[in-house]
Amino acid sequence: MSQQFGSFTASELYCPKCRCSQPVRERLLLVLPSGELYEFLCSRCATSLGKRTVTGPAVAPAAARRPRPQSRPAKARRLLR
Repeated sequence: MSQQFGSFTASELYCPKCRCSQPVRERLLLVLPSGELYEFLCSRCATSLGKRTVTGPAVAPAAARRPRPQSRPAKARRLLR
C-alpha cells in the first residue's frame, strides 16, 4: 500500500491557559544535524503547547547557500559610478 500522507502538522491544540482549543503558530527553535525542532505556540496567549521534530538533512546556513557575487567588468563599474 502506498503512503497517502507525508506528514501532519497541528492547526489547533488545547491550551490549558485559555481552557479551549486554539489555533497554533509553529516557531523554529533549533536546526540540528538530524533535522529541525519546532515549537507550537497558542495564537491567543503564546503559551508553549508542544514540540515537533522534522527529520531530514539539515538546512545549510543562509550565508553558505548564497553564491558569491561575481565581480563586474571594468566597463560596467565605470558606468555605475
